[in-house]
Amino acid sequence: MGPIAVFDSGYGGLTVLNKIRKHLPQYDYIYLGDNARTPYGTRSFEVVYEYTLQAVRRLFDMGAHLVILACNTASAKALRNIQQKDLPLIDPQRRVLGVIRPSVEKVGELCNSGHMGVLGTTGTVQSESYMMEIHKLFPNIRVTQEACPMWVPLVENNEFKSEGADYFVKKNVNVLMEKDSLIDTIILGCTHYPLLVPKIKQYLPEGVNIIEQGDIVGESLKDYLNRHPEMNAKCSKNGTIHFYTTESAEKFKQTAGIFFNGDINVEKIHL
Repeated sequence: MGPIAVFDSGYGGLTVLNKIRKHLPQYDYIYLGDNARTPYGTRSFEVVYEYTLQAVRRLFDMGAHLVILACNTASAKALRNIQQKDLPLIDPQRRVLGVIRPSVEKVGELCNSGHMGVLGTTGTVQSESYMMEIHKLFPNIRVTQEACPMWVPLVENNEFKSEGADYFVKKNVNVLMEKDSLIDTIILGCTHYPLLVPKIKQYLPEGVNIIEQGDIVGESLKDYLNRHPEMNAKCSKNGTIHFYTTESAEKFKQTAGIFFNGDINVEKIHL
């Protein structure tokens, strides 16, 4: 038995971990942030795949049987390759899951106009992963994307409540809605963006739905473990959590408080 592992290129995955623990508090967790090599959003498919696979292998070595890629860029650029090419060779009984599919599955409940928006990092938008997943499940929905390259730095520098944040959020939201004024549902395709929701709502037309990933991933994981008792049996349940970073442990501890509610004991590791 081992912990459920949550991986992100930096801090944003902590917003997902918060919600996962709300739905499944009894499980043990390890969180790994590859803060030394963040951001992933501007890197090539090959590099994101290489880095993500290194992290997954390390988390398996640390005892995890199940890894959640709580990073949209890693989910977009690496998940499929890891699932199809690497897991059968590493260990066919282990699993790696992403955050894109659970978010997309919610679209059918919320999108009534047939027009969707996606706000994400440059890497996630360029990968067109959300567009492809939405069109697989909902081929008639029109998807419009907008990259928001300044949003992650604003959040990580604790500027998400500032006037500067207002400028960039308003700018990107307006551009998205100008591309398609019929959008009635927007997916936040980055785990940092929940901290900007109050500002996003301020500049969106009334009645537009916002899909945040945290709760959706938490609900989806709970359902997954119910449907896969063989995996559930491999997940230890002592209510513990351990944090790891590839950067300075002290720096991680200082910034992580923006994203995570609770005590954080961090250890630096190398990939």
